[in-house]
Amino acid sequence: MRLLYNSQKSWLIMFLVLLSGVLPDATQADERPDRPNILFIVADDLGWSDVGWHDGFAKTPNMDRLVKEGIELDQHYVQPVCTPTRTALMSGRYPGRFGPQALAPSNLRAMPLGTVTMASMLKSMGYATYQSGKWHLGARSEWGPTHFGFDHGYGTLTGAADPWTHKYRPGVYEDTWQRDGKPLHEEGNATELIAAEAVRRIEEKQSPWFVYVPFHAVHTPVDAPEEFKQLYDGVKFHDDPGKQNSRLRMAAMVAQVDAKVGQFVEALERTGQRDHTLIVFTSDNGGIESLKNAYVGDVGDSPLNSENDPLRGQKNTLYEGGTRVCAFANWPGKLKPQKLLTPMHVADWMPTIANLVGYKSQVDLQWDGVNQWPVLTGSATDSEPRTIYIAMKGGHSLRHGDWKLIVPGKGKAQLFNIGNDPYEKSDMADSMPDVVTDLRSRLAAEQAKDQPEMPQDLLGLPG
Repeated sequence: MRLLYNSQKSWLIMFLVLLSGVLPDATQADERPDRPNILFIVADDLGWSDVGWHDGFAKTPNMDRLVKEGIELDQHYVQPVCTPTRTALMSGRYPGRFGPQALAPSNLRAMPLGTVTMASMLKSMGYATYQSGKWHLGARSEWGPTHFGFDHGYGTLTGAADPWTHKYRPGVYEDTWQRDGKPLHEEGNATELIAAEAVRRIEEKQSPWFVYVPFHAVHTPVDAPEEFKQLYDGVKFHDDPGKQNSRLRMAAMVAQVDAKVGQFVEALERTGQRDHTLIVFTSDNGGIESLKNAYVGDVGDSPLNSENDPLRGQKNTLYEGGTRVCAFANWPGKLKPQKLLTPMHVADWMPTIANLVGYKSQVDLQWDGVNQWPVLTGSATDSEPRTIYIAMKGGHSLRHGDWKLIVPGKGKAQLFNIGNDPYEKSDMADSMPDVVTDLRSRLAAEQAKDQPEMPQDLLGLPG
């Protein structure tokens, strides 16, 4: 009788808990005990033709091999600049949904505290979550990675760091190198330190884990240790000595990132985790071809920097060279080698990874991203034309199927058929007015979802 009473009492308690809506977690999960580790790598300002698999000028043997053995994401779109891409990646939403501060490189908080991010989503599923590198979603410690779902965060909170001094531009945010929100002063090359932190987290084997590695490289200031410059001994990039030195530093920095990716793979293999780890690599936007160095340190300017050819445009433009980037996914035995031509947006990774690990939210998270796992695995094909909306301060673009409309802040709209004209050489706006009208309507619908006003608590703060 006592056993029956205790059983009835237990069921009553469980019923009351469920009835009240008090659940131990705000998510419901499928039973997927074999959830993979996720290594997500983001390069900064990497150009389309900076890498070996695009026949570029830099040596990238490790990433070339991962591309060959995995999925080359040939039409992987991002935002034209840093903060917006990182916002979309972490939230699964287009950055304008959070306000104008998320549409440009900014040191203000991009997303509200409490936003469900990729890190907090995975943490709710039992993942250990680590960030190592550039944050750029809020430059104050109270806006750092550990306030958005990461167990630990390391690197800078700002949008760039000198590779040797670790400093940003002069001013209130000059020093934001930190660990878990606490200021940190240490010697060493930034890329080497960031990679060493990531390797350490991989080696801890706190499976399942999510290791997010947003490198500062190859963002200006562009430089790398001498060993990576020596890889190009005898290579002539340009007759002008200044441009030769600039391109050499850039090539060395790309090679350094590639070497670090190789170290990650080696650590996975050495610890027996390689076959149980999904690796995703992307750049946050296209490369910038020439620029001055405004950061605190002794690194020179970059008069010959990145290459986006044959794509048109570069960082901070809405053309393909600004928004279509080097990207791949690799998971031995799970993702078959291929070049995927399906258009994707970086916001897709949130719902894609949610599907992979079995995450289901009890509330609508209003994701703009699309679950691409069936396409990545080949279990389904992309049957419907994908709409990709990209907003920036100074214009908007919208791709629907093969058609792409660019509406600048000032000037005439442009229309391109990316399927037939991937390098955007032929503006068809005048000859295809019906297509322009249709895309303008779709664009207006997306713009209407954006938040036009900055959050009140950010007004007046230095950005």
